[in-house]
Amino acid sequence: MQNSAFHYKMVPAEYRYQSLQRPENSRLRHIFMTIIRLNKLLNQAASGNLDKIIQRAQDMQQLTTALQAALPEEMRQNLLAANLREDGELVLVCASSAWASRIRFETEHLLAVVRDTGLTAHTCRVTVSQDPGGVS
Repeated sequence: MQNSAFHYKMVPAEYRYQSLQRPENSRLRHIFMTIIRLNKLLNQAASGNLDKIIQRAQDMQQLTTALQAALPEEMRQNLLAANLREDGELVLVCASSAWASRIRFETEHLLAVVRDTGLTAHTCRVTVSQDPGGVS
């Protein structure tokens, strides 16, 4: 693969003639494999896979924004994300366990908001962000 046209075009000039198999080139091998994975992802975009991912992210952001608007002011910023699964489960991600407890009291209202947008939601699960650098 090292001598292929793809390798020649995608790998920076200073690395083109180095062997990817040598132990000292493990970083280069990692960069090259990352480039290959990125290239495959972008090539799949022609078949619509990347468009589907982007659309899904936009849908989740719109849902999150709609639900935040339905919450009292102090709760809005603590609802970090929302997702509606195919089985009708609304999943809410909160900034902390304290806010998750408070938002759980709003689940019936939030399910009604989702239904008002024309989507189907049957149950609601509230989780806490696992981001250690998140909001305290």
